Amino acid sequence: MNNTLVRALKRCVAAGAVLLAAVSLQPTSAIASPQPVVGGTRAAQGEFPFMVRLSMGCGGSLYTQQIVLTAAHCVSGSGNNTSITVTAGVVDLRSSSAIKVKSTKVLRAPGYNGTGKDWALIKLASPINLATLEIADTTAYNSGTFTVAGWGATREGGAQQRYLRKATVPFVSDAECESAYSELVAGEEICAGYNEGGVDTCQGDSGGPMFRRDNNNAWIQVGIVSWGYGCARAGYPGVYTEVSTFAKDIENAAATL
Repeated sequence: MNNTLVRALKRCVAAGAVLLAAVSLQPTSAIASPQPVVGGTRAAQGEFPFMVRLSMGCGGSLYTQQIVLTAAHCVSGSGNNTSITVTAGVVDLRSSSAIKVKSTKVLRAPGYNGTGKDWALIKLASPINLATLEIADTTAYNSGTFTVAGWGATREGGAQQRYLRKATVPFVSDAECESAYSELVAGEEICAGYNEGGVDTCQGDSGGPMFRRDNNNAWIQVGIVSWGYGCARAGYPGVYTEVSTFAKDIENAAATL
């Protein structure tokens, strides 16, 4: 299968119908066997209060109670935007308890062109009174085991999920990740996953956080779900925006919203 096609397919939902149609024309041997993307574990209500679902089919996290941090490839550009609905406060997207708030503005990473710099901010019409997720401003947490969560597909080419799911994935060094992805932007991206595959983020998880415990045992965001070849394929870890690289840029951008 053309890896460029699969790279786009991995996390993005907006063009999913077109991409999946193309994938369906490929021999089945070109696609890895479907695997549970998030380890088959459902998150508990309130476990990750900072997680949000975006109406375009992406995830995100509460950077502040009125600003969502997500992926640049989830949005079309910067400016006033009231078209996005943010769902928060629930693991079940159909729950009557869901908090739903509209967007007012979007700020996509300056200079984003589809490679690297995969972050964006969404300003909300009103604050959401839930815990926020601090972002790492140092590479000190770019190691160990991370947690990922989202409402994305549980297998490559699969359907979005009603319930929030979670998994843990180990850090993968830049050197090892570059052996899988020659186009990796090492200074702006961080990789995580198992060499044997089987656990990963997938379509619809774009923009969601990759996070771990900091030295005070609080959650801290280290990555943003970005891209990869397929979902949970052996030898192809997930690629995430390295948050610490852009921490100051994100802070400065948020101050302008």
